[in-house]
Amino acid sequence: MFAAGTGPSQGALIKSLSFVKKVKMGKRMEKALKEKAAASSTSQDAADDESKTPEPYSCTGMFEQDFTELCRRSGLQQGEIPPVVIRPKRPPTPPPPDPKAQTQVSAEDGEEEQKEPEEPKPTTYTTKDKFQYFKPTVQVEMENEDKPATVTEIYIRGWKVDDTMMGVLKQCLPTIEKLHTLYFWNTGLTEKTIAELASFLPQCSNLKNLTLDGNPVLEENFALLIGDDSLLANVSFRNNHITDKGAEMIGKALSTAKSCNKNLISLNLSYNKITDIGATHIANGLRMNRVVLSLSLASNQISDTGAKKLGEVLSRFPLTHEETVERRKLIREKGSPDRKSPSPPSRGRAESKDRPGSKGSGTVLDKTDKKRDKSSKKKDGKKSDKDKDDSPTKSKAMDAKKEKEEDKTVKGGAKKDDKWKKVSVVAEMQGTKTAKGKKTVGGKDKKGALLPESETPDVVEAINPLMDSVENIDGQLWIPGNRALINLNLSRNQISEGGFKALLLGVQYQMTLNSLQPNPALKGLMRISLNKNAISPSNDAVSKLQELMTTRDPFYKPPSQSPDGDSQSHGGQ
Repeated sequence: MFAAGTGPSQGALIKSLSFVKKVKMGKRMEKALKEKAAASSTSQDAADDESKTPEPYSCTGMFEQDFTELCRRSGLQQGEIPPVVIRPKRPPTPPPPDPKAQTQVSAEDGEEEQKEPEEPKPTTYTTKDKFQYFKPTVQVEMENEDKPATVTEIYIRGWKVDDTMMGVLKQCLPTIEKLHTLYFWNTGLTEKTIAELASFLPQCSNLKNLTLDGNPVLEENFALLIGDDSLLANVSFRNNHITDKGAEMIGKALSTAKSCNKNLISLNLSYNKITDIGATHIANGLRMNRVVLSLSLASNQISDTGAKKLGEVLSRFPLTHEETVERRKLIREKGSPDRKSPSPPSRGRAESKDRPGSKGSGTVLDKTDKKRDKSSKKKDGKKSDKDKDDSPTKSKAMDAKKEKEEDKTVKGGAKKDDKWKKVSVVAEMQGTKTAKGKKTVGGKDKKGALLPESETPDVVEAINPLMDSVENIDGQLWIPGNRALINLNLSRNQISEGGFKALLLGVQYQMTLNSLQPNPALKGLMRISLNKNAISPSNDAVSKLQELMTTRDPFYKPPSQSPDGDSQSHGGQ
């Protein structure tokens, strides 16, 4: 009975235990499913967050903050972001030792022994940790180191600026208001990064100095940086392996018959591979450019052919067909207001406008023709006075107005426009200036009263060389050469006697033209460097050119005269 009674109880126990196990397994499965669902939902939310574009960052003008944040957003790790540091400066010269302190020490030495002073730390250099010097950094200079928004200069040296880094600079540089200098040395720039740099540099309104040294680019598209919309004043492209291909593009960027760079003052192309062909392209760029003051072509491969072309541009040259056509268009456009005036222009006047460059009509009126015109106008005025008509006053005023406009249009500014001034960088930064250097006030005087139209000062504009006075020689129109360039460096080239003679003739022509037609804005070449060329220093052309340029150097001081009339040389001269 006992055995039979225990059987059913054991079976029930086994069934209950299996049921409990099933319940527990069900709870575990349910828990696992919930965890899996939660994990999948979390991963889905993370994927959704990654797919969403982050909010765009607006730069604040504080370079270090903007640069670091933009680098982080572009995917760079914390250790990969170049730190922004203050550019190290040369330590100041230590003050001279105090002689009184030395005498006191020497007096005390006699009484008791003095301990040897510890050697002071060096002040001519600074030390850094191991390899710290070679890590990429962005060096900056500020007006005030306590104000991060006063960055004025940025220097990047010795590390590659790739597309990502150039994109970061594109966003933060235009917001720096006081930035005026940007320096890239050996940064591995490419065609794409240079094009990207050229696209946003015009947005930096105060940026005037750009240095791209040691950045050879196969496409040589450096000319993009000095296009018509460029605001740069000083540009350096040293040691960039620029050949005649790049020189041609740079020459066209300087000027063509239809365009001209009106802001570039200094251009450095030294230590490149420019030959006579490239020098010819650069010289062609100087034909219509009257803004560049300094040009360096040192350490290239220029010989006599390139030097002769530069000498021709300095003296005078004939206009090409394209330049002649463009000159006619400019004269026609400048004379168009006269055609709309009530009184029709004279026949000779119309011919001078419509056919300015033809051999028969000519572009410059002779003095005899002018005298005849003036005498005829005077006679007409006297006759009208005798007739006591009301029109003499009006006719005299119209004649005087015609004479003034005729002088400006036909002679290309030979009278009033002789005092023309180039559009300088200072004038652009300070505002528009008048011919006397004073700012215009929108046709109002100092008290605020409106001025008559005739008394409103004219705005000075850069005059196109095509509008200058011309000379017709054998059917060609010749214009004076470039007298705006004052510094030319042709050192360490292959120029021989023929090139030196051409440059000498160019300088002599400029001096003669300055004596006949003095112009305060066009002084001509004042300094030329021709050291280490393929010619002996004792050559006659070399000595003549050196003697001629010595007196034109703005820093030249003539030797003082003794009471006997003999010149005395000062020490160091």
